[in-house]
Amino acid sequence: MKAKLQHWLGLAIVLPACTVFAEEAEHRLPQSAVKIEHWGGFVTNSMVVSWGVAIALIIFARVATRDMTGVPGGAQNLLEWLIERLYDFLESIIGPHLVKRTFWFLATIFIFILSANWFGLIPGVGTIGWGHQTSNGFEVDQPLFRGANADLNLTFAMALIFFACWIVWAVQEVGPLGFFKELFAPKGETTGFLKLLMIVVFFASGCLEIISILFRPISLGFRLYGNVFAGETMLETMARLKPGLGWLLPIPFYFMELLVGLVQALVFMLLCAVFTLLICQHEEAAPGTQDLTTNSASLSVFKSR
Repeated sequence: MKAKLQHWLGLAIVLPACTVFAEEAEHRLPQSAVKIEHWGGFVTNSMVVSWGVAIALIIFARVATRDMTGVPGGAQNLLEWLIERLYDFLESIIGPHLVKRTFWFLATIFIFILSANWFGLIPGVGTIGWGHQTSNGFEVDQPLFRGANADLNLTFAMALIFFACWIVWAVQEVGPLGFFKELFAPKGETTGFLKLLMIVVFFASGCLEIISILFRPISLGFRLYGNVFAGETMLETMARLKPGLGWLLPIPFYFMELLVGLVQALVFMLLCAVFTLLICQHEEAAPGTQDLTTNSASLSVFKSR
């Protein structure tokens, strides 16, 4: 009798707790994008946002460059300022030669990620869609919009595109042989047994570097997705924390997410730039060495005369 009483008492405690957890899980932001069944189930709500952001950027670029003037104003002034600042910033990091080859991708990825992050903060993203009526109000089951970078498919796809461009840029800069020498060839001048040891060490290091390179798209995709998804989850949690104050509590966090959106776009672009620089940089003589070589050559010519 005592065992049965403990059994039923345990059920009375556990079942309500499970119900509460189930309700919380029901309101939690799903980790993957939701397929819009009303549109055939092929299009997801994150695809709608990514397409909208891309179309908006294309329209803005067309408007800004439709009537180019010597003294820019309005949209043209904003676009030129953004492009010039990005170009100068990247040139100071990866150099004037490499920035000419990679700027089209790095600038595009920064502007798109930043625009998508900030678009996801517009009121209505995640709260407009199809659903059902409940005792607490209308509950959205299939949101029409979702932050584009809160979908791992998009962030991983951008990382894979960069990985393909990275391989092309590396082969163009150092050639196929130079690419493999950069990974496996020993650095420095050695002889004898030490040279053989360095060959073995750098070959093992090259194998580890290949593993690191293969994981770069994964880390790039998950880093961006994780930060954006965490921000959206926090905003939704704050909106549901106190009934009646759902419009007020998330406001301070919106300003923080504006900064996070900018930082994440900058981090993604900088990581792509640095990864490219590491494989494409050439060994060049230092400026002081070049001046010394020039002076020595001039002195030799003077002595011969």
